[in-house]
Amino acid sequence: MAIRRRALLGTAALAAPGGLPWRARAQGGQGQGAPIRIGVLTDMSGPYRDLTGPSSLAGARQAAEEFSAATGLAVEVIAGDHQNKPDVGVNIARQWFDRDGVDMIADLPNSAVALAVSQVAREKNKVVVGSGVGSTAFTGAQCSPNSVQFTYDTYMLAKGTGDALVKQGSDTWFFVTADYAFGHALQADTARFVEAAGGKVLGAARYPFPATTDFSSFLLQAQAARPKVIGFANAGADLVNCIKQAREFGLARQGLKFACLLMTVVDTLSLGLPEAQGLLMTESFYWDLNPRTRAFADRVKGKLQGRIVNASCAGNYGGTLHYLKAVQSLGPGPARASGLAVVERMKAMPCDDDAFGPGRIREDGRKLTPGYLFQVKAPGESTGPFDVHKLIATTPAESAARPLAEGGCPFVKT
Repeated sequence: MAIRRRALLGTAALAAPGGLPWRARAQGGQGQGAPIRIGVLTDMSGPYRDLTGPSSLAGARQAAEEFSAATGLAVEVIAGDHQNKPDVGVNIARQWFDRDGVDMIADLPNSAVALAVSQVAREKNKVVVGSGVGSTAFTGAQCSPNSVQFTYDTYMLAKGTGDALVKQGSDTWFFVTADYAFGHALQADTARFVEAAGGKVLGAARYPFPATTDFSSFLLQAQAARPKVIGFANAGADLVNCIKQAREFGLARQGLKFACLLMTVVDTLSLGLPEAQGLLMTESFYWDLNPRTRAFADRVKGKLQGRIVNASCAGNYGGTLHYLKAVQSLGPGPARASGLAVVERMKAMPCDDDAFGPGRIREDGRKLTPGYLFQVKAPGESTGPFDVHKLIATTPAESAARPLAEGGCPFVKT
């Protein structure tokens, strides 16, 4: 999409409690009426803050500003912190929909929060574009015709990393798992690929999320099972702490491999290359993947205050941009009146943006995206502070998503 540069207004202010602290407006042409309002419901204070939070908001703001500049459509982006609590997320969503005129909620890291908020959006006939939600239940048994899962899911992660390690001979596994919807789904999906490839799952230890930062007892359970691989079915600060504590216990020196089932470039930088080198991970985006991803990274980096451009930023950019294209296609009035109509238009229109390239949204709401298997570079391979990953393998978009017939989405006919 060609972008015409215009003056854009962005504000940031703290407001009263209720989920409306961070605001940014992209102002387009005159006579548009009330702006389309997008609420980025994310983790601004918990274990996923570094992965999502400000990065998610930056991606959505970038999409809104670019689209407003190109089309004149007035768009406002606000953000709230769900604190990784479903009841908090639901209360913010209801307030946004009922009182504050929000038309679409984006991001939703923490699958328990995402699943709850998705049902509120369906009830209110609004839209959810989940970039941070990982559980395949979001497009499976608990799917909603008003929701889209944009960036990744646990099937993609499990297939990319789990399958690769088993094929390398790492065929006995023990999981350390965050005890909520996302962790359960990631463990189950990975176990499926491990066993299908001829491997064996020896057990699992579930820890209370987000109630602990001490993983010693869970790691000792893993050590006692004598697996070849410890699969970390978690993310963010929990994953980083698990890896650090496992290395402190000398588990890597004992020959155990670590399967980081949702590791991102943010985690790599947090660990540092000497600590993280050689680890494998599956992602749907990397800033240095191709000329378009580098162009996107260059445009958005000013909003990130020195943070790396990550998949959360990219997913909220791509998801918000495609949503706004559907709104423009329908017209703002009809789009505000029916979130269902907007999602149906999103599914009917091909996706294309600089973060992910061309793609499509499937009937169950899953945006089809390739899965990229990356390996963390050794310090001597890196040419700059953010040059940390190398591409090992690519799973095509249609293969990276769970087969439609296996999802169990009630409104999908297969």
